[in-house]
Amino acid sequence: MPSLDLLATFLEIYRAGSLSAAAQRLGVTQPAVTGQLARLEEQIGEPLFLRSRQGVTPTPRAAALAARVSLHLDGLRDVLGSTEAEPPLRGTVRVGGAAEIMTLRVLPALAPLTGRGLYLQASFGLAEALLADLAADRLDLVMSSIRPTHQALLGVPLVDEEFLLVGPPSMARTVDAERLRTDPAEALAALPLVAYGEELPILRRYWRSEFGHRPANPVALVAPDLRAVLAAVEAGAGISALPRYLAEPALAAGRVVRLHRSEAPPLNTLYLAVRRGAPANPALTVVREQLTDAATAWGAL
Repeated sequence: MPSLDLLATFLEIYRAGSLSAAAQRLGVTQPAVTGQLARLEEQIGEPLFLRSRQGVTPTPRAAALAARVSLHLDGLRDVLGSTEAEPPLRGTVRVGGAAEIMTLRVLPALAPLTGRGLYLQASFGLAEALLADLAADRLDLVMSSIRPTHQALLGVPLVDEEFLLVGPPSMARTVDAERLRTDPAEALAALPLVAYGEELPILRRYWRSEFGHRPANPVALVAPDLRAVLAAVEAGAGISALPRYLAEPALAAGRVVRLHRSEAPPLNTLYLAVRRGAPANPALTVVREQLTDAATAWGAL
């Protein structure tokens, strides 16, 4: 069984994206990190990273191992450091993500770090543009709704969004319950949609996942903010698919109702993306760990 120090070194390499950056963060030499990785790969029986000039790329086995050990190793660090005063943070961390998740989850989770001296700069936008800014060193970290594919970026799965199909109670009462049970897409076909974009990005995914085809419903309203979409649904403009974390308060208050249920609601994985081989930044490391801890408490969003 690999020792904790080997697993800790592996996790630092996985997060840093290069052996040299991991060595800086651990405060050891690069040959020491290389040697520990070699011992771990020997014990496991296969390579964990593919080397290149840009750094290292984790193999599927490495991704699976990181998912298994990261929570436990981070927990041990918290326990061992719990008796010590939290050190002050210096510098700026530039964080990007969709406006909704940033406003309702990410920034509230990071707010306590500002009391330790951290300066946060938040940017809102679509995942593709934010990842381009990350690769160009205009951002330090992105909460991305798509998996980064740029060679310079490393994306670690953080949390899953769970989508629910909701509508105003007055509109839900017009749907035939028996038809909804036997042919839900047809039962809902006359109801207008409130969409996040003209291409119906979330609704299209929901329909294809649950019903096997794009929605044929008329579109009543398009708004590039999911909070605005929810407000329009509450006001009776139509129905929409929304993340659970956003829809739940309105569901609990009865302002909207869930129109369709499935055994496994459609999911979308959110990734925590950073640049591979970026210079060591203790403040960024703390931000990343803070979000990782917060995501554990969030569960599925």
